[in-house]
Amino acid sequence: MNIIEIVGTIADELKIKAYIVGGSVRDKLLGMSNYDLDFVVEGDGIKFAEVLNKKLKGRLITYKAFGTATIELKGKRIDVVTARKESYKYPAAYPIVKPGAIKDDLFRRDFTINAMALAIDKKGLGKLVDFYGGQKDLTKGVIRVLHDKSFMDDPTRIFRAVRFSVRFGFKIEPHTKKLMKEAVLDGFLGEVNAGRIRKEIELFLKEKNPKKCLDVFSKLM
Repeated sequence: MNIIEIVGTIADELKIKAYIVGGSVRDKLLGMSNYDLDFVVEGDGIKFAEVLNKKLKGRLITYKAFGTATIELKGKRIDVVTARKESYKYPAAYPIVKPGAIKDDLFRRDFTINAMALAIDKKGLGKLVDFYGGQKDLTKGVIRVLHDKSFMDDPTRIFRAVRFSVRFGFKIEPHTKKLMKEAVLDGFLGEVNAGRIRKEIELFLKEKNPKKCLDVFSKLM
């Protein structure tokens, strides 16, 4: 909470909007603990992270091509992202990035349940930002993509859909499951480099029920 307060104060000083996004918002609404901190700012994320790191005194790593930064602090990661739009030249390509607003940034995410944000600047403090029905799907226990090209843009989302469905006991929405199977049959996973595939398999094995993850995944083949 101390870090969140500091980020909110910096956002007010710089007169920009700042949000907590992704899994930490999802898990908060589920009543679960999640100490990962992912922030999105409607402004220059790298400059914001530089100001933040002066106060936190961690190790700052920047990724200028994507307008993102990571602060490593006492074994934890704090990610700061410039709100952005993304487009892809071909399946599994690295995205082409352009600055955007929070609505654009949430739309580029994998599933509706991960496409929510909490405002932390003084003006919007505590407001849930949910353009795409994430809270409704969370309540219903549903995994749903935001658009039909989601698995084409990033085929590793197939693995994530499986992990989240097993972890939370959620159902993969029928159209989303159809898109997953089509992506597998069309060979999009073959476009992903071996290192990324290996990482996703390792994440399967870290889940509480890795066998079920593998069983669900195998049914897509």
